[in-house]
Amino acid sequence: QVQLVESGGGWVQTGGSLRLSCAASRGTFNNYTMGWFRQAPGKEREFVAGISSSGRGTYYADPVKGRFTISRDNAKNTVYLQMNSLKPEDTAVYYCAARQGVIRTTGYGYWGQGAQVTVSS
Repeated sequence: QVQLVESGGGWVQTGGSLRLSCAASRGTFNNYTMGWFRQAPGKEREFVAGISSSGRGTYYADPVKGRFTISRDNAKNTVYLQMNSLKPEDTAVYYCAARQGVIRTTGYGYWGQGAQVTVSS
């Protein structure tokens, strides 16, 4: 059963960049499709980006297309989310998640504890 730990959150001004990392343990990392989600105060958790187990396939939610990049290093059991051109509306707790099978926006069974990202205007 895979365990996930996020890092790299923090505070940044509008237009800035942050990179989130999610380290996996206790599982065969390259068996899992990985995803990033976020939850803003008072809102439901939403899908942000997903990457296939091999890393060759990616999928992004419309609000982050062209600004965020998901990637993974299977040798390091880590998935990343590079966030550029950040906006105040990107402020949220960001979660990484894992599932078996193809990239989906739902159906993730394993979750990290979350990392706060705050973008100030």
